[in-house]
Amino acid sequence: MPESSPRRRWTAADIPDQSGRTVLITGASSGLGLHMTGELARRGARVVMAVRDVAKGERARAALPAADRIEVRHLDLVDLDSVRDFAAGIVADGGGHVLVNNAGIGNLPRRLSPQGHERQFATNHLGHFALTGLLLDALTGPDPRVVTVTSGLYPLGTIPFDDLTGERRFSPGRAYINTKLANVLFGLELDRRLRAAGSPVRSLLAHPGMARTAFIEQGPPALVGLAKSVARVIGRPVADGAVPILYAATAPDAPTGAVIGTGPTLRKVAPTVEAVRRPGTDAGLATRLWQVSEELTGVTPLLPTHSSR
Repeated sequence: MPESSPRRRWTAADIPDQSGRTVLITGASSGLGLHMTGELARRGARVVMAVRDVAKGERARAALPAADRIEVRHLDLVDLDSVRDFAAGIVADGGGHVLVNNAGIGNLPRRLSPQGHERQFATNHLGHFALTGLLLDALTGPDPRVVTVTSGLYPLGTIPFDDLTGERRFSPGRAYINTKLANVLFGLELDRRLRAAGSPVRSLLAHPGMARTAFIEQGPPALVGLAKSVARVIGRPVADGAVPILYAATAPDAPTGAVIGTGPTLRKVAPTVEAVRRPGTDAGLATRLWQVSEELTGVTPLLPTHSSR
């Protein structure tokens, strides 16, 4: 698939009316997630901010426009028990229409999750895999979607199946990039499975480019200093970085089977449909990751079909 863009420059002002739709956004208390929350609520959506720190989330919510359409709920993606609790609450309340798998951590020292998984892999991939699997059948209405946020660095990643916890060899930066490849493999495999099942749910992928968010402040001081220097030169404002994700979440013509990004130039902020690059196109690798993810999370995604609606 060649790189392409919408027929005209698409911005947040082009978000269709979201009245009657419920959007679930992980990592919504700051950065991209917080900006998207405000834009979607402004366009009429009910937004559920899924956050680790509820008090921080409430403070952020109160400062947003249309705060009365926004709800804050606790979700710690690193802990699969928290993921199950959050998903159960959403299902009990009637589900939603769009799930944006936005949260992410990176460049952090090795630490294990409560279930014994490396925390970056647990948060960025396993938590979102489990959350998506638990909510798939609760995504309803016209054009339900799952949007998974990756990074343009994903082609540099690998999936070290023989050392997923990083016990033998661990690099914080490498671990982060590997999770971004996992996001692409998961998003595409989910798309394949949903289409094969005849499901109305669609799986889309997006990345924000290098956005100037608090994310770049994660990690050891030397790495943070380098990231800040690079961001000052090529980083995009949060509002620009959010555009491809908002496009993936709302635009009727947003495609599956590709990565919706920010384009190759620094000044261009229109969403660009990018062909997936290797190893993200490796269907065998994606299938293996899916199977391993089911084993590690204990979640087997139930793929809804047209006949089940």
